[in-house]
Amino acid sequence: MSPISENLDCVRDQIAAAAEKGSRTSDEIELVAVSKTHDAERVREAIAAGQQLFGESRVQEARGKIPELPSNVRWHFIGHLQKNKIRHALPLFELFHGIDSLDLARDMNRIAAEEGAQPRILLEVNVAGEGTKFGFKPEQLRQDMESLLELPRLSIEGLMTIPPLAPEAEASRPFFVQLRELRDQLQTEFRIKFPQLSMGMTNDFTVAIEEGATMVRVGTAIFGERQRKKQKTTADYADFAD
Repeated sequence: MSPISENLDCVRDQIAAAAEKGSRTSDEIELVAVSKTHDAERVREAIAAGQQLFGESRVQEARGKIPELPSNVRWHFIGHLQKNKIRHALPLFELFHGIDSLDLARDMNRIAAEEGAQPRILLEVNVAGEGTKFGFKPEQLRQDMESLLELPRLSIEGLMTIPPLAPEAEASRPFFVQLRELRDQLQTEFRIKFPQLSMGMTNDFTVAIEEGATMVRVGTAIFGERQRKKQKTTADYADFAD
């Protein structure tokens, strides 16, 4: 058994235990294996171990990697999407985790209409109000929600967040609770269904599951440290995964 296969088994066991603690089943949580900076061969190892859903955060890297891998593999975009990369990204990814502004959503809607696409998206919420992170502030999201729902090409399926960096997983819990409560409030206020909550990474995904995550973005615990390791910056944390 390869190290990646062993790591996946460990992560799946942790997902199952956290789901049980939250009175849920592991079938209710999707594991997004974050493969950014890892080459196609390492992704193949994860595929051989039964993983089918992967996350990438840079369009140019994904455009080179995805064609090398089986066509039935699923891909999510988990980074900050630049407006000039929307057209290239649309055919590659089944879900975009980080639509962080009304302007970006409008651009995606326009380009999707031109390309005949109907992208599925999650709205990024900056629940902690950090100035260095992308995302809607909760009150701004409420103000923009009607305009977002009027964009005919976009299928909004839920919310995403990344909490402030902290040494202990438990420190993330209040932010996961805030996202879940905001989702519940929006569903009531706007009479919509937002089934997806994308929250939790290697350091805190079990806490996120306990608080209602339906998707967790796990990279380091599966693939190890990034192959192009460098000092982390604000841009790195904008990728929504470790």
